[in-house]
Amino acid sequence: MKRTISTLLLTALAAFSYGQDVNGDFNGRSVSLKPDYVFKGSALTGWHTLGNANWQASNGIITAKANGTGYLISDKSFQDVAIRTLYKPDANTEVGFLFRLEKTADGWQGFLVSSKGSETGSYKVKLDAQGKELSREKLRNVNGIIRQAPVVDPNAPARGAGGPRPGGPGGAAASTVQLPLTRPNTAVKPGEWNQFEDILDLDVMRAFFNDGGENMTATEVANGFGPIALMVNGTGEVQFSELAYNDAAIKKLDNELTSSRFKVQHIQDMYYSWAAGAGDFNRDGIMDIVAGPIIYYGPDFKKSREIEFASSVSPSKNFTAYNCQYTYDFNGDGWPDVLTGPSTSSLFINPKGESRRWDKYTVVQGVQSESTIFRDIDGDGKPELIYGGGGQMKFAKPDPADPTKPWIQTAISERGTSSQHGVGVGDINGDGLLDVLNANGWFEHPKNYDGKMMWEYHPQAFGRYGKRGSLFGGSSMGVYDVNGDKLNDVVASLNAHGFGLAWFEQKRDAAGKISFVRHMIADDYSTKNAGDVTFTEAHGAAFADMDGDGITDFITGKRYYSHLDTYLDPDPYSAPVVYIYKTVRDPKAPGGAKFVPELVHNRSGVGSDVLATDLNKDGTIDLVTATNRGVFIYWNTPKAGAKAATAKK
Repeated sequence: MKRTISTLLLTALAAFSYGQDVNGDFNGRSVSLKPDYVFKGSALTGWHTLGNANWQASNGIITAKANGTGYLISDKSFQDVAIRTLYKPDANTEVGFLFRLEKTADGWQGFLVSSKGSETGSYKVKLDAQGKELSREKLRNVNGIIRQAPVVDPNAPARGAGGPRPGGPGGAAASTVQLPLTRPNTAVKPGEWNQFEDILDLDVMRAFFNDGGENMTATEVANGFGPIALMVNGTGEVQFSELAYNDAAIKKLDNELTSSRFKVQHIQDMYYSWAAGAGDFNRDGIMDIVAGPIIYYGPDFKKSREIEFASSVSPSKNFTAYNCQYTYDFNGDGWPDVLTGPSTSSLFINPKGESRRWDKYTVVQGVQSESTIFRDIDGDGKPELIYGGGGQMKFAKPDPADPTKPWIQTAISERGTSSQHGVGVGDINGDGLLDVLNANGWFEHPKNYDGKMMWEYHPQAFGRYGKRGSLFGGSSMGVYDVNGDKLNDVVASLNAHGFGLAWFEQKRDAAGKISFVRHMIADDYSTKNAGDVTFTEAHGAAFADMDGDGITDFITGKRYYSHLDTYLDPDPYSAPVVYIYKTVRDPKAPGGAKFVPELVHNRSGVGSDVLATDLNKDGTIDLVTATNRGVFIYWNTPKAGAKAATAKK
C-alpha cells in the first residue's frame, strides 16, 4: 500500500500553518483521498468559467475574485466522485462546490454544498445559461450506515433538511470525569484555511468540513452525470489549494500478495464472524478453530460443524453478531467451551463430543466496547471478560455455582470513562498487578483490591478523534516494553474507523510519576509512515512475538467494509491488508524503537480481533482472522534456532 499523494501536494501541506488540538494532532486536517487528479501549476487547463468572477492560478493556488456569482467548472464529467480541497473564504462570500452539473433546456442544474461564515448546507440548484441562480432547494438529510438513501415515507413526520446549519459537532455525553480527549471544533473559520471533502455516490452526498460536521443528504437521483465546479458568490476573494479529485466509480484491488514466510490457508469463503478462537474441541490432541457459529477441525480444517444455526451475512448490508471469541473450560468437565461477544456475550457449552449443536446461554449483557479482553484480571487463576459497559470499565466472571447463569459484573471505573473503541490489559506501573486501559487512559489495579473499590483513573489520550469527527479509539491495545528500558509502553490503533497507529513511551519523573510520549507509527496519506504503509480501519489487533526474538510485535490490518459498503469511513475501499509491525529497538529512533511493517496478506484483512497462537505446535505463532471475506489461517514459517514464540493479548 504505497502512498500516492504527489510531491506537490505534500509540499503544500507543509506550507500551511495548521492549528493543533490538545493532543497535538492537526485539527481538521488529513489527507484520506488518493487522487486521480491534483491541481498544480499556474494555468487553469482542464477547467472553464461561467458567471461573474475572475479566476486565476499561481503555483497550485486558485484565487477567485467574486463580483456576483461565478463558477470554475471541470472539463471532465462524473457520476460518482470524491473531491478534497483547502479553501480560505471571505467572511461575507459564499463558497460552493457543485456536482453533476447538467445542462437543461434553459440552463443548468446540479447539487451544491455551500458554506458562508460558519454555516453549511446542501441543495439542489437550477441556473440560467449565464450562471444566475434560479432556484435553490434544500436536500433531505439522511442518517445511518447506508450507501443508498431510504425511500421517503409520505406518512413520516417532517424532518430537518440539509442546510443551512451551524458548523461544528455536537456536545459529548455528560460525564463527571475530566477526559483527555475532546471532540475537535470543525466549524468553518472565515479568513483561515479550511478543509472540504465530499463523496457523491449513488444518491447520497457526504460533505465534510474540517474532518467533521458531516452533512449527509439525499440527492433523490443516482444517475445524474456532469462536471464538478467551484463557486463563489459575493464580492470578496476566496483561495483554493490542494484541489484533488478521483472517480469514485472506479475501485481497485492489487494483485494478491503474501509474505514469503507465511502460507495462507482460506478455510471459509463466507462471512459469519469478525473473530476466531482456538481449542481442541473434540479432544483428539489437535487444535481446532472456532469462528462465529462454526468449528473447523484440524489439522487440515476441511471438516466443520455448527455450534448453533449458521447463517452467512451480507458484507454490504449487515453486521455479524460475533465480534470477539474465546475458548476455555468454563464448567470444568475437561472439554473447552466457547465465549462470544460483544455486544451480548454468549456461552456455548461443549456437549463432550456429541454430534449436535451446543447449548447456548446469555451470560453478559450491556457490553458497549466493540472489543473485549479475556484475561485473569483479579488474580484468581481464571480469566475474566474485560470490557466497557454503561459508561464504565468492567469485568465479568462466571457464577461459581453455575457458569451458565448471568455472570457477575464488577465496575472498576466511574461513569463516563469507558470508550466504544479500544481496550487493553497490562502492568503499567510494574507492581505485578494487571491494569486496565482504554482510549481515555489507564485504571490502576488497587494493591489490596476488595472487589468493590473503584480503580484509580489516570487520564491519557491513547486514542484520538479521527476523520469524520465523532469516533475515537482503536482496537485491542498492547502493553509491553517496546524500547527495552524496563518500563512497559502502550501500542495502539488510534481510531478503529480512521487513520493512526502509535506507540506511547512510558516516562517517569524523579518522584516516579508516570507519563507517556506518543510516537506515531503511521498516519494518513500526507505523513511519512513506517515502511511507507498507509491504511484505515485498524479495528482488530493482536500482540505476539512473531519471529522468536523475545520481543512482542504488533499485528493489525484493515477491517474492510467496516461500516458496510459505504463511504462513512475514510478510504474505505483500499486493500484489506494484514500487517505485522515488528518491534525493533533502535537507540537512534524516537523513543528508542521503531516499527517495521511486513505485509502478511492483502486480500483478507482483520475483523474486530486477531487470533495469534501456535496452532500446529511448531514453536512459532500463527495468525487467524475471520472477516467478511471468510476465515484465514496464516501459517508462520519456523526459523532454525528461533526461540519458541509466545502470544500476548
